[in-house]
Amino acid sequence: MAKDTKESTSKSKNNKEANPMRDIFVEKVTLNIGVGQAGIALENAKGLLKEITGRTPVETLAKVRNPVFKIKKGDPIGAKVTLRKSVAVDILKKSLKARKNKLSRKMFDRFGNLSFGVSEYIDFPGIKYNPKLGMMGFDVCVTLSRPGRRVNLRKRRKGKIGKNHRITPEHAMEFMKKEFGVEII
Repeated sequence: MAKDTKESTSKSKNNKEANPMRDIFVEKVTLNIGVGQAGIALENAKGLLKEITGRTPVETLAKVRNPVFKIKKGDPIGAKVTLRKSVAVDILKKSLKARKNKLSRKMFDRFGNLSFGVSEYIDFPGIKYNPKLGMMGFDVCVTLSRPGRRVNLRKRRKGKIGKNHRITPEHAMEFMKKEFGVEII
């Protein structure tokens, strides 16, 4: 009887990768442009995000007062769009193409998420230069997840995610290499 138990535990250790709860997926992709002030620049940023994603962007507000830059708490200083499911994956692929499918290890945080910037929007496939906008870049923030993460996020009966179920930077790098063909430098 003890021999059967040892065999089943060794099978489960070897079969860790085949467990569907261990699969990593792209939960969301957030595109962000920080302008620092309201006005024409902010409207141009919102127009660019709408052109890239086809979705209506949301203004981001200043959280703290900064008298050097003449920013008050609550002033609109940027725009962002959050994408999920297949639309997020499509935009992520195009954003990676703009970076020539190369990412640095420093772009991954300790939770396995990643952020990178596209320095000029004309590098993004399918977008042409608009002289009205000028040159503008944007940030791409990718949140990776595994099934069961909702346990940690829900309001009722919130639970903790175990160490083995968390996404490490190494897991995230491996996922990006395998799914998107990214080269980590």
